[in-house]
Amino acid sequence: MTDIEEGVWAVPQGVAAARPLCTDCGLSRREDPRVCSRACQFGHPDHAGLEQRVHGRRRDPARGDELHFGPYLKMWQAALTAPRPGAQWTGITTRLGERVLESGRAEAVLAMAAAPGDIWSPVPVLVTRPEGMARCRGMRMGYAPLLAGLEAARARGIRRLAVIGVPCQIHPLRMLEPELGFESLDVIGIPCSDNTTTANFLEFLALLTERPERVTYLEFRPDYHVEMRFDDGSKREIPFLKLPISKLPPDFFPLTCRTCVDYVNVLSDLTVGYMAGRGEQWLLVRNRRGQELLDLLGDEVRLSEPASAGKRQGSVAGFIKNTEKAAGGMPVRGMPDWARPIVAWMMPKVGPRGLELARARLEMKAAETVIHLRLHQPRRMAAMIPDHVWDLVAPYGLTPRDGERG
Repeated sequence: MTDIEEGVWAVPQGVAAARPLCTDCGLSRREDPRVCSRACQFGHPDHAGLEQRVHGRRRDPARGDELHFGPYLKMWQAALTAPRPGAQWTGITTRLGERVLESGRAEAVLAMAAAPGDIWSPVPVLVTRPEGMARCRGMRMGYAPLLAGLEAARARGIRRLAVIGVPCQIHPLRMLEPELGFESLDVIGIPCSDNTTTANFLEFLALLTERPERVTYLEFRPDYHVEMRFDDGSKREIPFLKLPISKLPPDFFPLTCRTCVDYVNVLSDLTVGYMAGRGEQWLLVRNRRGQELLDLLGDEVRLSEPASAGKRQGSVAGFIKNTEKAAGGMPVRGMPDWARPIVAWMMPKVGPRGLELARARLEMKAAETVIHLRLHQPRRMAAMIPDHVWDLVAPYGLTPRDGERG
């Protein structure tokens, strides 16, 4: 491994093996890439079985929001009392990485950092010193072979490891966990909805601003706006309805992201996101290890009950209608330009917010999975769609056909 800076080691990545459904989690770059066939979320996943092994039980649809969000002990709206400069939100994920190292709970954190000299391209790193976590702050869009770092960690003799990753990285990590041989493994999960290549993301950025090279921060906020920050300290906010989505190529988001069933990273010990945070962050403490991780922050974190407002059904139904048209090659009628400012002003006030927004997004992703697999990979439906996804889309008239349910 090469030393990016003291305590931050760049992971050797190898060469990715060709796969028909792949987000390059890093497994295919290992010495034996055949492990992908039994670990990949898009091959033969075992969502329910892994929930049972990791959390001691499967999701209970009768308990709170577990049908949508998976097993959890507690949900919080949260923020660091002293936000970290350069963090995407207040820096909870980065601070957790620092704390597991400071406390000795982990000897290293496997996470993504920006490539040297390129703030948007992600590279996997092993961080062994708390101050090295600062390099992992912020969002960078692009496929990231995080799990290539597992072999590097074992080669360095790491026994206690923490991993920060997105769902398509955490599912294979959990599948392989029993054979990895780590003394302890803490998993901090980041929710993920859609991803693309870094090159595609930069093209999207160029559609948003005439000075994309000056952008230092971009976030899709739960108030239906995209926020951009520039290197001169200026900011710009763009309502979702004014985003140039129609100018993106059809394959901008890969089929894997359009058929992902784990937006909220159910197999993590602690999920740290934002969708239900109402401007702060959203924590899902999923098991005992997750509570222990949160306890490491002590009074550095401010916790409150997550709120919910608005109704999601109309938004989800409209999304499904447009997705079916677009997936079938039919033109989707856009909103008149004169109406966009009005609706953009109304949505943060009357649309689904907080937990209701998170529920809406889960139902949209579930419907998107069914629609796109039916069109592109119908033979994969029984293997790739867990039962709870069918439960989420049933109220909208999407029900399994013969052979579609495992």
